[in-house]
Amino acid sequence: MADRPLSAELIADANAREMAALDEDYAALGRKLERSGIAIDAIKDRVADFSVAVPSWGAGRGGTRFAKFPIPGEPTNIHEKLEDCAVINQLCRVTPRVSPHFPWDKVSDYAALREEAGSLGLSFDAVNSNTFQDQPGQAHSYATGSLSSTLAETRAQAVEHNIECIEIGQKLGSRDLTVWVGDGTNFPGQQDFTRSLDRYLEAASEVYAALPDDWRMLLEHKMFEPAFYSTVISDWGSSILAAQELGPKAKCLIDLGHHAPNVNIEQIVARLHRFGKLGGFHFNDSKYGDDDLDSGSINPHQLFLVFNELVEAELHPRDGFNPSYMIDQSHNVTDPIESMLSSAEAITGCFARALLVDREALHGAQADNDTMMAFQALRRAYTIDVAPILARVRIEAGGAIDVLATYRQSKWRERKAQERKAVGLGAGIV
Repeated sequence: MADRPLSAELIADANAREMAALDEDYAALGRKLERSGIAIDAIKDRVADFSVAVPSWGAGRGGTRFAKFPIPGEPTNIHEKLEDCAVINQLCRVTPRVSPHFPWDKVSDYAALREEAGSLGLSFDAVNSNTFQDQPGQAHSYATGSLSSTLAETRAQAVEHNIECIEIGQKLGSRDLTVWVGDGTNFPGQQDFTRSLDRYLEAASEVYAALPDDWRMLLEHKMFEPAFYSTVISDWGSSILAAQELGPKAKCLIDLGHHAPNVNIEQIVARLHRFGKLGGFHFNDSKYGDDDLDSGSINPHQLFLVFNELVEAELHPRDGFNPSYMIDQSHNVTDPIESMLSSAEAITGCFARALLVDREALHGAQADNDTMMAFQALRRAYTIDVAPILARVRIEAGGAIDVLATYRQSKWRERKAQERKAVGLGAGIV
């Protein structure tokens, strides 16, 4: 039995107060769905199989480029991060994996870290490399870039770090390496666009060659920041071309925030899947740019449309369908645990609504060029309140009906504020 950080009695007592209302709401929704030929328990079972990873760094307060405002009880190391991630999963029951970031999460004994995570009911997801920051004692600066740097010794250092991440990941039970580089330019003429991409591909191929047979290399693109004039892997087109050149184990990772405003991200999902290169998805939300806001907080309809394409892809797997899902947010003004609980519900809710789409009606309307009825097939599913399904899934897995209320009742943050060392003031995202 895993060492659950919260009391089972606390969750059971909180659920007991909500159970009668949940039973009533679930039954009412079941009758409504039955009129459309949908068995609510079948949808519940599909939702129960869904999961999304949480990032280790997401357990702490983030920040803007200007400031970071820590809160009492914030985790200060990977061990405390795992504790907080275990709280999230214990309550919502859809986040059983943690995605670590190195060197931030380095330890001396990774076998022990894997055992520690297992004792908390967690396992590890994709490992993430960091070649966008200089670390203490680092031999070569990434000021000139990393995998695309003009300096051969800097590129070699970036390659070595990514291979180290693979080796760590093998000890943790991971099978994916996520590679994002901040490489690019801030001035016209600063670098040659073609030569910088060639350097990236040459260095990335060395990392690719070190992948175990059952691993994937997930290439994450980003339109801007920290490079504001050009970015080496700036969009899904650059990403898929790089993945195609590297080989079949290289896939593309989509981050919801890494696009220009109003880009049709759901179409990108469909395109990448069509060519067998959809490898992963990072969930967050955006108002202006790469804001890393809580998933579903700004544009929940877009999140639903993304899941509509993901469900279509799962139904038509082509060369396979096994995307890595992860929440990737910066919690600048909230308790990170509360934000990830809220986001997990928003993400799972959109998945559930996508399962409720009448695919026969949708495809029929599309074939008949009946624009309004095709749109209405999506709109009908989007307007359904799936909260009773999500709550039923949680309670059957030992989670909480009302995750936020139960979390606040636990006083977890207040207790950790008494136990953990305070986090100092700082600038930047971590």
